[in-house]
Amino acid sequence: MPEIVTTYLQMSALTELVPARSTDPDFTVREAVERQWRLNRSLYLLVGERWAWIEKQRWSDQQWERYVVSDQLRTCVASWRGSTAGYYELRRDDAQAVEIAYFGLAPDVIGRGFGGALLTDALRRAWAWDARRVWVHTCTLDHPAALRNYEARGMKAYERKTHHTVSP
Repeated sequence: MPEIVTTYLQMSALTELVPARSTDPDFTVREAVERQWRLNRSLYLLVGERWAWIEKQRWSDQQWERYVVSDQLRTCVASWRGSTAGYYELRRDDAQAVEIAYFGLAPDVIGRGFGGALLTDALRRAWAWDARRVWVHTCTLDHPAALRNYEARGMKAYERKTHHTVSP
């Protein structure tokens, strides 16, 4: 079985952010204020399929609905030229730690330089949500540039775990 390394990163203040911007005026990010579980499910499948996101693939409609209606969850969708370019979900706990629970780009736009801008947006919105800490985890199954992007934006690794793949 191949080993998977999961890296946990965090940021403890907005002042640690090293922002990245997209110069493409057709790239935008907006919060999905109206909660629609089908949107979150489709984004999860669109972005995560390539990276072996399997934990929610078999969720029922009811599980998706319960997940998305939480006041502790926010979803933001990136668009480019009118099409979905990616998304992220922020999840806040009772201690005001905000996790970037899901983050990624649609397969068609990878390589266009949107990852840094999308992560910058996620970090700014997380801090604006009265966060005391913002954190994320990534693993060696994710895009090869994911860890570099998190670190380039100012996030610092605080833990690494090695485990083996598990069948879905």
